[in-house]
Amino acid sequence: MNDAKSQGTLLGHPKGLFLLFTTELWERFSYYAMRAILVLYLVDKVQTEGGHGLGWTQADALSLYGTFTGLVYLTPLIGGWLADAFLGQRKAIYIGGALMAIGQFTLALPHSWVPGSETLFFYLGLGTLILGNGLFKPNISTMVGDLYQEGDHRRDGAFTIFYMGINVGAALSGIVVGSVVAAYDGNWQMGFLCAGVGMVLSLIIQYVYAQKLLGDIGTVPAARLEREKNEAKGEVRKEPLTKVERDRIKVIMIMGLFTIIFWAGFEQAGGLMNLFTNNFTDRMIGSWEVPTTWFQSLNAVFIVVFAPVIASIWIRLGKNEPNSPVKFALGLVLLAVGFLFMMGAVMEMGGNADAKSSMWWLVGAYFFHTMGELCLSPIGLSMVTKLAPLRIASLMMGAWFLFIAIANKVGGLVGSLIGHGGEVEEQLANAMSIFAGIAITAVVSSVILYFMADKLVDWMHGAETKNHTEEEALEEEIAVTAEHEAIKR
Repeated sequence: MNDAKSQGTLLGHPKGLFLLFTTELWERFSYYAMRAILVLYLVDKVQTEGGHGLGWTQADALSLYGTFTGLVYLTPLIGGWLADAFLGQRKAIYIGGALMAIGQFTLALPHSWVPGSETLFFYLGLGTLILGNGLFKPNISTMVGDLYQEGDHRRDGAFTIFYMGINVGAALSGIVVGSVVAAYDGNWQMGFLCAGVGMVLSLIIQYVYAQKLLGDIGTVPAARLEREKNEAKGEVRKEPLTKVERDRIKVIMIMGLFTIIFWAGFEQAGGLMNLFTNNFTDRMIGSWEVPTTWFQSLNAVFIVVFAPVIASIWIRLGKNEPNSPVKFALGLVLLAVGFLFMMGAVMEMGGNADAKSSMWWLVGAYFFHTMGELCLSPIGLSMVTKLAPLRIASLMMGAWFLFIAIANKVGGLVGSLIGHGGEVEEQLANAMSIFAGIAITAVVSSVILYFMADKLVDWMHGAETKNHTEEEALEEEIAVTAEHEAIKR
C-alpha cells in the first residue's frame, strides 16, 4: 500500500473515498450510457434513410455487442498488471479515462463529418474505449482499499459507499442518455457525446482533487514495490500446490462454468432484451413514451434497494443459510424466472406484427435477473478470494474474469440467433426460442449444481465456515456485494 496524506474525514471515512466515489460515478455513467445505446445505434437505419445509425442487422449487432462486453472484462487484467508493474494506479486512471473520453467522442462524430468512414471511426472509437476501460476499471477500486490500513474495520463500509456511487451512475446513465437522444430526435451521436462529457467530468474531478485528498496513494506501482521488498527479505519462493489447494481450485473452475451460463443469459439485458424493448414493447404512459434506455437503469436501481435486503435474509436464516453452490443454483433459477416473464411478453403479442407487449413484463424480468445476480455474482467473487491460494490469488481472479468474458461473448452469439431481420413473426418466434432455451438451460444447470453442492463444499475444506456475530455477518454480506459491484461493474 502507498502512504496517504490524510486530509481529514467525512462521515467517518477519509475524504479521498468520496473523491473516488464521485470519479467512479461519472465514469460508470459514461460507460453505461454508451452500453445502453450501442445496439440501438447499430441497428438504426443509416442517415440517408432518416436514421442516425449504421444500419446493421440485429444478429450482427448482437454478436458485436458480445465481443465488446467480453473484451471489457479481459483488458482490465492487462491494465491492472500495467498499473502494478509500471504506471501506478493514478497514472493508469488518467490514461484510461482520457482514452475512454476520446473513444466516446469518436463515436459521437456526426456521420456528415466522416462520409464513407462511419464504420472505421466506429471501430476506432470502440477499440479506444476498450483499451481505456482496461486501464481505468481495475485501478479505481484498488485505490479504495489503499485508503485504509490492513485490518481497518471501515474498509468494508467504504466499499458499500463506493458501490452506491457505481449504481447511482449506472442508474442515471440510461435515464439521461435516453432523454438526450429523444430530445435530439433520435440522434445517437448526442448520446455518445453525453457519455463523453460524463467521462471528462470524471477525469477533471480526479485531476483537481487527487493530490489533496489522496496524497501519494496510487502514484507508485504498489505490486512492484511489494515484490522488491519480499525479494530483499528472501521471501520469494515457489511451492507446489497442496491437496487442499488443488481441491479448492477445482471448486473455482467448476463454479466458473456455471457462471458462464448465468452471465450469458443476464447480459441479454443490453442486447436482445434492449432490442425487444425498443421494437416490441408498449412504452406509452398516457401520451408520453418511456425511452428504451430507461429500462437499462432498472438493474442498478434494484441492486441499491434490494442488496441490503438479500444480505439480511441470509443472516436471518442463521444455520439454515444455504452454502455458496446452493446460492449459485438459486441465482440460476431466478434467472430462468426472469426469462419466463420475457416469454410471457412474447405470448401476449400472439404473433401479431402490430401488437405490443406490456412494459411490466420487462420490469419483472429485470427484477428477477437482479435477484439472481445478488444470489450468485457477489458470492462468486467472495468465493475466489477465500479459496484461491494467496500466492496465485491474482491469477485465479483473472481466471474468474475470463469466465465472465467468455459468457459475454456467448451471450452475444445466443442473442444473435434472433436473426438478421425478416418478418416480425419470425423474429418473435426466434426470441421465444432464445428466452425458453436460456430458461431451460439455467434450470437444468441449477439442478445439476444443487446435487453437486455437498461435494463442492467438501472440496472447500472449511472455507465456508463462519464464526461471526449476526451484526458482523450482516456487515460482511453487504461488503461482499459492495466489492462485487466495485470490481465486476
